[in-house]
Amino acid sequence: MGHVATAGSDADRPLAALAMVPGVEQQLLSERARDELEQIVALVDRSAVDLTALPDDVLGRIEIVLGSWGCNLLDDALLARMPKLRLLAYAAGTVKFTVTPATWDRGVVVSSAAAANAVPVAEFTFAAVVMIGKDVFRVRDALRESRGRTPVTGVGPNGELGTRGMRIGLIGASTIGRLVIERLATIDVEIAVADPYLDDFEAERLGVTRMELDELVIWADVVSVHAPELPSTRHLVDADRLARMHDGAWLVNTARGSLVDTEALTRECVAGRLNAFIDTPDPEPLPADSPLYDLPNVVLTPHIAGSLGTELLRMGDLAVAEIRRFVGGAALEHEVRADHLDRIA
Repeated sequence: MGHVATAGSDADRPLAALAMVPGVEQQLLSERARDELEQIVALVDRSAVDLTALPDDVLGRIEIVLGSWGCNLLDDALLARMPKLRLLAYAAGTVKFTVTPATWDRGVVVSSAAAANAVPVAEFTFAAVVMIGKDVFRVRDALRESRGRTPVTGVGPNGELGTRGMRIGLIGASTIGRLVIERLATIDVEIAVADPYLDDFEAERLGVTRMELDELVIWADVVSVHAPELPSTRHLVDADRLARMHDGAWLVNTARGSLVDTEALTRECVAGRLNAFIDTPDPEPLPADSPLYDLPNVVLTPHIAGSLGTELLRMGDLAVAEIRRFVGGAALEHEVRADHLDRIA
């Protein structure tokens, strides 16, 4: 345990802790962000800590936790030792593995950096759609095999190569889904969204067509999944809905693997009827003998759509900004309330 970090008077700053897997704090916090943080709070330690390992006289004075992957579960047992905790600023995606009902029952305010993590996922999805329109992945393989000796061409998801006029169906008008819509609006495609919480007014504002999911999977050339992982969304894209997709269509999943019936998708891809771009399979990783690894009509990536490398700094910046707002008495911009859990990832 190091000493409490100092920057100005400790009496003027609430005590805070970095709760996450050791080393993650170095990836999340740029030098500028750390300097800003230490002007706002007094840190228990400049490195990540295990909250449960802190002595009670320290733990009992902590008012703010900047958490991320590996953060302790804020349950009754831990919160009983942290009577002064007021804020969890979570610098990662879902808070579901860190918060419990006791978190809100004890008056702890929760903020999430999911909005920052959404940015690279949306960028990744947009890039995938453009590459699909140009049939980049199969063209690459064909060119590698031909070594330039024979002409190579591709085919688009609706039979015609190119992005113009492609029908893109999004499952979920989530934070990520809306960022994808913004990016797709820069190219000449048609966009439809299936989301039970999306009404016609909001769909018009977003510039999309609202459809029921069964209608959307029939209509779309590319179906992209952006719904939260909930008991009610398990296998949302099941065998029946996959069967409704037209021959040559693509399924893109950068959300959670459980939303798609992997066995049914595997059958469709092995038959060559559908194509898939899967960043988050189920199970994750897929078994070594899964046919999906070797199919020319399938692109697998190892859960890389979310924040990696320099993108992690965006989440750290967001968390520090939320802490500044909280300490300054301003409203948070990314608060998560208990009643949000049945609608968010």
